[in-house]
Amino acid sequence: MAVSIAQVIAEHHHDGFGLFTTTPRLSWRFNATTVRDWKQASYEVRILRNGQDESYHIVSPESILVPWPSSPLASRERASIEVRATGRDGQSTEWASLSVEVALLYRSDWSAQLISGPPPGPGPKRPFRLRRTFRRTGTGPARLYATAHGVYEVEINGRRVGDHLLAPGWQSYQHRLHYQTYDVTSLLQEGDNVIGAHIAEGWFATRLGRPGVANIWGNRLGFLGQVEIEGEVVCASDASWEHLEGPLISSELYNGEFCDSNLEDPTWSTTSATTQAKGRAHVLPFPTAELIAPEVAPVRQVMELKAKMVITTPSGKKILDFGQNFVGWLRVEKIIVSMSDNRDLIIRHAEVMEHEELGTRPLRTAKCQYTLKLGGPTRNAQTRFTFYGFRFAEITGYDDVCVDDFTGVVISSDLRRTGGFESSHAMLNKLHANTVWSMRGNFVSVPTDCPQRDERLGWTGDLQVFAPTANFLYDTAAFLGSWMRDVEAEQRDAGGVVPVIVPNIPKPPDNRQNRPMAIWADCAVITPWDLYNAFGDKTQLATQWESMRLWLDLGVPRDEKGFYSTKSPQYGDWLDPRAPVNMPGNGPTDNFMVANAYLIHTTDLAGKVGRILGKAEAAERYEIDAARLRDLFRDEYVTKAGRLACDTQTSYALALRFGLFDDKQMATACGRLGYLTRWEQFKITTGFAGTPMILKVLADNGMLNLAYRMLQERDHPSWLYPVGMGATTIWERWNSMLPDGTINPGQMTSFNHYALGSVCAFMHNVVGGLSPALPGWKKALVKPQPGGTVRSARTWFDSPYGPYEVDWRCEGSKMTTRLRVPPNAEARVVLEGIDQEVGSGEYVFETLWETDPEWPPSHIAGPQGDQYENYFVA
Repeated sequence: MAVSIAQVIAEHHHDGFGLFTTTPRLSWRFNATTVRDWKQASYEVRILRNGQDESYHIVSPESILVPWPSSPLASRERASIEVRATGRDGQSTEWASLSVEVALLYRSDWSAQLISGPPPGPGPKRPFRLRRTFRRTGTGPARLYATAHGVYEVEINGRRVGDHLLAPGWQSYQHRLHYQTYDVTSLLQEGDNVIGAHIAEGWFATRLGRPGVANIWGNRLGFLGQVEIEGEVVCASDASWEHLEGPLISSELYNGEFCDSNLEDPTWSTTSATTQAKGRAHVLPFPTAELIAPEVAPVRQVMELKAKMVITTPSGKKILDFGQNFVGWLRVEKIIVSMSDNRDLIIRHAEVMEHEELGTRPLRTAKCQYTLKLGGPTRNAQTRFTFYGFRFAEITGYDDVCVDDFTGVVISSDLRRTGGFESSHAMLNKLHANTVWSMRGNFVSVPTDCPQRDERLGWTGDLQVFAPTANFLYDTAAFLGSWMRDVEAEQRDAGGVVPVIVPNIPKPPDNRQNRPMAIWADCAVITPWDLYNAFGDKTQLATQWESMRLWLDLGVPRDEKGFYSTKSPQYGDWLDPRAPVNMPGNGPTDNFMVANAYLIHTTDLAGKVGRILGKAEAAERYEIDAARLRDLFRDEYVTKAGRLACDTQTSYALALRFGLFDDKQMATACGRLGYLTRWEQFKITTGFAGTPMILKVLADNGMLNLAYRMLQERDHPSWLYPVGMGATTIWERWNSMLPDGTINPGQMTSFNHYALGSVCAFMHNVVGGLSPALPGWKKALVKPQPGGTVRSARTWFDSPYGPYEVDWRCEGSKMTTRLRVPPNAEARVVLEGIDQEVGSGEYVFETLWETDPEWPPSHIAGPQGDQYENYFVA
């Protein structure tokens, strides 16, 4: 199989259309190949721009983020790019192509004005529409550049523009506002054309948080857009546009939408429109935020689901069960005739059932309801400007409900799937699938904690612990890179403190989101490091360097020794299962021990980043401080023998993971962690801090069998308990649903929270045996470690270089490992009796294997016998 290029990419842009840079770096991924040890020696780039051909030959092995070889591009400029790579053997690939187009780079490129309707009254804002007729001039390519204060959709001549949902997405609107670039050439007609825009609150002005704050970024919604043909503006938003009301009566993020089908007019954005305008648009001040054309893919519909069954509840309600907790909405598939005046079709959404009825208590104050007033067209009616997290949908106002009447529309930021895992263990496979679904549902413009209740916010700690898993499952370089810019912007507003929520929202009366919290704020340091290891982008790392320094130098509230001040409360090991149900930060692990362990880790990482970026003086300062803090930690928390003052799984996991014991203390520390794991009967007793690393720490310290035993535990609290309870996503709590089917009484009880799915990093790296050995996966570490009752696993990752795959199987006394390495990359293979490096190609290794004679490892019973009934099943 010859070496070939799979895709050429500009920067981290999802398709190259609408670039926001003049000198885009280029990358190319290779297809899988059987060619052994293929390494690139040089590459050629051909560029066609402004009718001129350019050709460049570069002697370099680099194929990721190579410099733009030509002169800078200009706003609106288009270029056709071709790339060909040549190996050390002199054999070249075929040419691979990419078309790019630059968006509007400067404020002076904009002719449009921000326009709105009349000033709104108090309370939620009714969505509205804006419209204008214009004449087409010229026959060349046509573009629409558009954004909003709020969320928007655009139509031209009655046809939807693009497939973006909830545009422009959610950013820290006071600093950055994304705009979208659309190719509208095919939508224009000769003569008169009509453009119409729908505008709703979106994240910009809706109530956010609980009890909730509205109008955080302003109380006037607005639209900004201009249509150009070959760079000439033919229509721009201004005071000449008409203002209209539409069928949407209300649209709120938490409460849902109310649509009056009687007000639908499919001709409203055509030259034959009959809907009358209410008046002219009002011109608002131009946005003060930087207008940015994003690299990240937009929110889109990514799949559809059909209900599995219709449930009739004891109270007589009809509920659709989709068999999968997902994020999106329902689309009506049939004509529903109103049997009486003012009849409403009402859809209520929830994740679970409780007592055979819709379980809405976890939603708290969020109504999560779609109301459709009947009487007008209903086919294809659906929510437009919000979303719901649900598996179950209760239908009222329509009696003859069947599964074909509604379709579940699944939405997400449309990221490229890059990684996967499957094994011989069905419940582990389901755990992994649940994690993918939770990531899909919570990566909607920003990484949120949950998608259903009166929250749906960008909690920094959730993302920080989950980022290594996220970076494996999907190409998150642009998505998280963009979000990290908002982290830095919000951090500067807060004087160096990273808010626990980004984009930040005020929380009266004391704006608690700006309290400096270890783990949460540490995303300023740890997440850029994780992104660098996943994608190898040193520029992205450099972009976040000042944010790292700002947090460590100004943001961390320190005592006289340099540790966290005890006057600054910490979340600690959040949601430890032993914490009081309504006090999830009050677990048994000392919150300040957790914070200080993380402080040492982030300080150490800052030193490493400084070395990579050539910041020698700063790097040395952080290295010295990390060593000093490590000594202080031992004085404060570690006995001479190696016991910790705080005797919990989390404390040992952190201290071992961050290298906080000296060599003489390691045996005691490891032994104590093993003891605690067995004493707890392999149940999880970790929260946000300890969960991502407990299994890896066990495996790295000679306790692989204990790690597998904990991973395969099925009783609460464990990763497989929710799977056994029928979960289809990752839960916020280990027992969000109690064994008797009742919902956990805690106020925070989400059934779609990805943070505890961070265990999938262990499944990828240790069970599957695939992890990066060099930044950007230039080299992979292939080290599968079978254990427990898992007898085979397949793990794949489509890296920046191309696809890696590890597929191993244990049978009899033999372990067979199949490996695939992409061109221009390599792997270190570590198996029983093998430690070697290989280049590209496909390989098969056969090694000796034997079952673990000590499986399953025994727990430690107390003086009164077992603490719990043991539910472990192989």
